[in-house]
Amino acid sequence: MRGYARGHMRWPRGWSASLALVWCLTVFTACVPAFAAKPGAKPKKPPLTSDQRAAQSVLKSLGLRDRIAQLIVGSCYGDAPSRKSAEFEKYRHWVRDLHIGGLIVNNRVVYGIVRNAEPHAMALFLNQMQKMSKLPLIVGADFERGASMRVSAGAAFPYNMAFSAARDVEASRFEGEVTAREARAVGVQWVFAPVADVNNNPENPVINIRSFGENPDEVSEHVSAFIDGAHSDPKNRVILSAKHFPGHGDTNVDSHFGLPRLDASRERLEQIELKPFAAAMAHGVDSIMSAHMAVPAIEPQEIPATASPKILTGLLREQLGFNGIVVTDAMDMQGYAAQFNSGEGSVRALEAGADVLLMPANPEQAIRAVAAAVGNGRLTRQRIDESVLRVLTAKVHVGLMKKKLVDPDEISDVLDSPEEEQRAREISEHAVTLVRNEHDLLPLTAAGRYCVVITTGARISQFGQRTIAEFRKRSPNSRFTIVDPSMPETAIADDVGDTGQCSAMIVTVFGTGAPMRGDLPAYLEKLADGPVPMVLVAVGSPYVLGNFQGAMALLATFSTTPPSEDAAVRALFGEIPIAGHLPVTIPGVSKYGDGIQLPARTSSPSH
Repeated sequence: MRGYARGHMRWPRGWSASLALVWCLTVFTACVPAFAAKPGAKPKKPPLTSDQRAAQSVLKSLGLRDRIAQLIVGSCYGDAPSRKSAEFEKYRHWVRDLHIGGLIVNNRVVYGIVRNAEPHAMALFLNQMQKMSKLPLIVGADFERGASMRVSAGAAFPYNMAFSAARDVEASRFEGEVTAREARAVGVQWVFAPVADVNNNPENPVINIRSFGENPDEVSEHVSAFIDGAHSDPKNRVILSAKHFPGHGDTNVDSHFGLPRLDASRERLEQIELKPFAAAMAHGVDSIMSAHMAVPAIEPQEIPATASPKILTGLLREQLGFNGIVVTDAMDMQGYAAQFNSGEGSVRALEAGADVLLMPANPEQAIRAVAAAVGNGRLTRQRIDESVLRVLTAKVHVGLMKKKLVDPDEISDVLDSPEEEQRAREISEHAVTLVRNEHDLLPLTAAGRYCVVITTGARISQFGQRTIAEFRKRSPNSRFTIVDPSMPETAIADDVGDTGQCSAMIVTVFGTGAPMRGDLPAYLEKLADGPVPMVLVAVGSPYVLGNFQGAMALLATFSTTPPSEDAAVRALFGEIPIAGHLPVTIPGVSKYGDGIQLPARTSSPSH
């Protein structure tokens, strides 16, 4: 592991034998001397690395207020606002006046449409910020599926669950390698990935297909592979964050809007939720992101893990031995902000054991509150310095002290790679999983006249147009309808029209979270029990398959990206083999590991 991320390899007090065994199996060579250690013996601190020594020299030059500011990562968008705009002035104030430590690039959402950043505009803006920053900024982004998650270029990798459906651990390693390379090309050094949550709750609205699945061992394999790939090239060093500790998969509330609760025993946590995080640490993950959720088995107070010393210090630091960076999830999310404002929330997170305060709504208020907490003794200077040293060491490690600007001439060469795009398409195709195929309804034929209905399970969406275009190429006589779930049932029935002349109904449901019944038109569910055979295609969350019990064929992609849309249509018409396996259980429909294997046709249907 890297110097600033290395935990003390010992069997911590309070650990059960089961979790100790998991850790030992993962890092056996490091665990061997642990059994010989004297009970209660304090481990010797390892000597400082060259990165840490360089960071210490920078730390000495900073006053208290600037040290605190280094712990703040503010939110920005990947475009280049006018330097005369109020938005640019806000960023200028954060960087030039407050001296915050970093920025995280998020998507803009305009009229319900997610807008990805143009990479050259993003690089221009980040260069502007770096030039006016006293110390180099560390720039982060949620590149969970490569740079294409936030940037309008790069390999369009599918969501994580697709990698498990394809049973391709090597693909996760490849994605990690590509993600690191793409990130550095656009000016990002901190990748908030991989997602280490085990999604074992079908009603999870926020993790869902962002997880590798419900099997903790399988999740651990993919998490480890992604880390290994991202760390494989020293020319493209990045900081990685496993998230969301101690595990956000078994929840049914979106922490953006409320406080989820993980009602699981300590033993269950060790058997499931904590396994991927232990694996991530064993493979040298640089940081871990805390979750805004209540975990009563560890913290009896109804507070987010981000504000709990029992979770961030007691469990993560002392028992798991993690000594890397602990970063909060976005502090403007209601799972945290509903209880604490920017000031108190920042103090509480640092008291709990966090190092980096991600996206406080008011960075200036956060800095003032932490400074006041040091002044009145709630926080010590030593506590602040520990966190600042970790942040500065990370900046040294990724080379920011030597080069902080992006070279725009290199961006297209890195992000526009036909080979990587092809690999992303192949992964998407290998993930397609067939769960039911009564009367051999699939594959479809070009001669059929199909009624294709697209619904998004959300009020507004940009999905579906690509599916319609690709389907029409193969079946020009088919009829297409896009359904707005907010419409009255009678209006939806009018839009869908008479289905009596349809060879089959093809209902395609887009969604990345839990398929809440209120979001799916009841009329479509009724059609599944009608005389016309229905094919249900879950483009995204596979759990929607459980909503249409009467459908004769069930197909899942585990991803909503364009290559996954293409893969779904190609699979429907038999142009590619269907070979995926469910990485999760669909209650009432199928179990983990299920999947009907269907070979491709000997020739593609004529168009």
